[in-house]
Amino acid sequence: SILAPEGHVIIDCDSSQIEARVLAWFAGQDDLVEDFANKRDVYKIMASAIYNKDVDEITPSERFVGKTTILGSGYGMGSAKFKVQLKTFGVEIDADEAARIISTYRETYPWIPALWKSGSAAIEAMSKGKTAKWGRKGVIDIQPDGILMPNGLFQRYPNLKKMRDKDGKDQYVYDSRKGSTKLYGGKLTENICQGLARCIIGEQMLLIAKRYKVVMTVHDAVACVARKEEADEA
Repeated sequence: SILAPEGHVIIDCDSSQIEARVLAWFAGQDDLVEDFANKRDVYKIMASAIYNKDVDEITPSERFVGKTTILGSGYGMGSAKFKVQLKTFGVEIDADEAARIISTYRETYPWIPALWKSGSAAIEAMSKGKTAKWGRKGVIDIQPDGILMPNGLFQRYPNLKKMRDKDGKDQYVYDSRKGSTKLYGGKLTENICQGLARCIIGEQMLLIAKRYKVVMTVHDAVACVARKEEADEA
């Protein structure tokens, strides 16, 4: 349904594992950042911790569980939801095994759950109109009226306040287009990491556009148009 102009091709590339990389970097989980940077198979490394096996002995199905864990557990997903997510991919595990895998992830990369926890403190500060420091130093700036991102735009949570839910537990909510929306440490982490990833994609688009016409983006992918004779180089 989408065609390149005559004599041209569409080049479509995505940023590999961008959210998992940004999350590890923003949280200060530098060993994971290093593994990504050195092109190590982080999914096998995760599976190695899960199954207590050498990386070289990890099977494709075990690697898939490691991949799902890395890509799915970074924003505070619980074991019950993780179990359901694996099932949608055709992998059946029991509740105890799901809990063990989630626990292994959090023990292997402790700076990430620590980020969720400190994110909760940042939410409390925002609800009181206070400033706060959160995540890797100098990346974002939490101000009384929102979170200043590196590209100069704000992530805002209008009318952020603490409320009691029907079970008597405290929770933070803000006004969104969908109505009253919950905000907690893991969700804030997701919002900001996706926002930071968007800053990176924006920079990529500007660099690519110096030579090729950018025609589309989808999440972490950038599509551009290049002449057929330049296809390989592009």
